[in-house]
Amino acid sequence: MSEKPETSAAIDPDLLEILACPLGKTPVKLEGDYLVCTQCGLRYPIRDGIPVMLIDEAELPAGVSSIEETICWKQSETP
Repeated sequence: MSEKPETSAAIDPDLLEILACPLGKTPVKLEGDYLVCTQCGLRYPIRDGIPVMLIDEAELPAGVSSIEETICWKQSETP
């Protein structure tokens, strides 16, 4: 029998609890091989089991054409 392939990256629940979107400092949730900001929807990849929490590496959510359009960006620009 063949093993079922893993469909999501294994992230320690304690680590997931402290990780946050580097742009908005809001919690992230695990979705497949990505950590997704619960506020702006930026998708941070998990490569070889390591979360890549770099804004330049994040994928934009559907319907957003630039990082400047995200809620987290707009809030980070507010004085």
